[in-house]
Amino acid sequence: MGDFVSAFFDVLPKLIPGAGTTLLLTICGVGCGILIGLLMALMKLSKNRILKIIANVYIEALRGTPLYVEIFLFHFGVASVIGELFFNGKFSFPILVTGVVVLSLNSGAYVAEIFRAGIQGVDKGQMEAARSLGMSEKEAMRMVILPQAFKLVIPPLGNEFVMLLKDTSLLAAIGLSEIMKRGQIYTSVHFEPFPTYVAVALVYLALTLTFTRIINWYERKLATESK
Repeated sequence: MGDFVSAFFDVLPKLIPGAGTTLLLTICGVGCGILIGLLMALMKLSKNRILKIIANVYIEALRGTPLYVEIFLFHFGVASVIGELFFNGKFSFPILVTGVVVLSLNSGAYVAEIFRAGIQGVDKGQMEAARSLGMSEKEAMRMVILPQAFKLVIPPLGNEFVMLLKDTSLLAAIGLSEIMKRGQIYTSVHFEPFPTYVAVALVYLALTLTFTRIINWYERKLATESK
């Protein structure tokens, strides 16, 4: 028991810098994912058949393949193609760039469906009322529908943030020094897997619980303001 406690408190401070990387990746991933997702949702709901097809292909491809595979596909596969085409076979993405890009693209596919459901969840009469006031369809979408849809999608967007935060652990597979990778490095040096991964799990748990509380508080705030 003494060895467990000693190892636990030895590894814990070494994981904290990794938590900063994890938060950076999550914020960038969800932030870019919201922009991509909103665009894809609007394309999917548009009357343009080509835009619908592009959005559907993107959403189905990213939702239908494991994030772990997408990481390797982008970091090694896409990089090798770019290298062959432009750099005589010698090209690689910085690991942090891979993390942000892949997480953003993956999150965008899920956020697109969240926004689509939110937009369709707004009463159709809202669009008709806006059009009767002389707004164009684009103006009505921007000024009337999207603000209401945003309130509806706060809970699932919060869940997406938490899920993506945990999914950053997969980037340890390509050597990104986040929480999981730092735990793996410590284990390989000190041969203390149990206390190390307990500490890793608790750091992730602390982060997810913190953001869950923040999201719940914001939901209550919006609910109070809407009354």
